Amino acid sequence: MKLYYSPKSGHSHRARLFLSLLGVRFELIEVDLAARQHKSADFLRLNAFGQVPVLEDDGIAIADSNAILVYLAQKFGRTDWYPEDASGAARVQRWLSVAAGQLVQGPASARLVTLFGAKIDAQAAIDRAHALLAVIETELEQTGWLAADHPTIADIALYSYVARAPEGNVGLDAYLRIQAWLERIETLRGFVPFAIHPVGHYAPGAPLAHLAMA
Repeated sequence: MKLYYSPKSGHSHRARLFLSLLGVRFELIEVDLAARQHKSADFLRLNAFGQVPVLEDDGIAIADSNAILVYLAQKFGRTDWYPEDASGAARVQRWLSVAAGQLVQGPASARLVTLFGAKIDAQAAIDRAHALLAVIETELEQTGWLAADHPTIADIALYSYVARAPEGNVGLDAYLRIQAWLERIETLRGFVPFAIHPVGHYAPGAPLAHLAMA
């Protein structure tokens, strides 16, 4: 297996994290986004949308981070991570949709402003992020996990951008259940961290309270 990724991409991190949690052997191939390698002819043959990550396995290219999570869970028969029953699968799918929607529009977009200088309304993205975090905080009340009484790919799909929300000036101080959830994920065997970048609440001179989060 080969995973084409960028170390600054939360989408890439979720795929890398799940591979590591599964204990799968794979080759990690960094795609230089600044050099536009993701728009090269070779890469576009793997993913016509020119986006990371892409998983290459036995001559098959799987694009889209959520699709990679589903593929890996199915390939290795990990029904603990992706349930087979209709209700369990639907609960997970709900959060995969959130990861592709509200998560991107909120925490991920706010982070794009500070990390890449994206021309996005930062305050609107921050407001959307807090609206999402408030829902997650409530959802975690029952079992401490998003879709079951144990971790699933739903949790993996949301972890990276929630954990680094402070990079986009989205504080996590008020979300005690989310902070505990992040810590539970970080203690899973095979966990690999998502790099912290010195922007937003992690920027030099930021309050120490923010530096201690997530």
